[in-house]
Amino acid sequence: MEEERLDFEDIGFAKVDHGRAERCGWPEVIYGAGKTAEQIIAILRSLMAHDRKDSLLVTRCDVEKADLVQAAVPDAEYDATAQMLYLRRGGEACGCIAVLCAGTSDLPVAEEAALTAELMGAHVERAYDVGVAGIHRLLAQQPLLDRAKAVIVVAGMEGALGSVVGGLTKAPVIAVPTSVGYGANLGGISALLSMLNSCAAGMAVVNIDNGFGAGYMAAVINAQSVGQP
Repeated sequence: MEEERLDFEDIGFAKVDHGRAERCGWPEVIYGAGKTAEQIIAILRSLMAHDRKDSLLVTRCDVEKADLVQAAVPDAEYDATAQMLYLRRGGEACGCIAVLCAGTSDLPVAEEAALTAELMGAHVERAYDVGVAGIHRLLAQQPLLDRAKAVIVVAGMEGALGSVVGGLTKAPVIAVPTSVGYGANLGGISALLSMLNSCAAGMAVVNIDNGFGAGYMAAVINAQSVGQP
């Protein structure tokens, strides 16, 4: 394996994987929860020094940390809903990813997915508050489902939206269960199990509240569908 594919930088508390983009097509993403602002800044600066063409992401970054990071890295932008800090780079968006969420309470996870996919070069279209309690709102989105290369479905409660969408589109569906719901939702476990037990073909499921994972997977599918390397 070429040396650059295995390249990393040891900065003491972290070994920054500079070969990630060469191996996997995208640079290492920083998971902000549990890290200090100073650690995030150091990792981000290391990534910035080695990759100047791809967007760089920090997920699960609260506003207090974001303020400190932006003071040190003025080009960084912050989305409070998605709790993501990022440096936007790259060219024109391509393809089409649809991001649907069942209710407004699911917006943080949906926006984490949507922004991740956008920063990875995908054109993203959102359809929010289209849950099965008012299914006519979902049916009105059929034109979007028809043109999407991949569909992300974010839902809490009983997680039924993924199965319904799976029966309305030819695109691969990535379902994201959320921890939104009353007691028997069990912090997202009920929605997760519903999605895993879906009879709809063409649907895969990521972990509870993992908008980033869904956005990343959808962006990879979208890039391959439009012929990106």
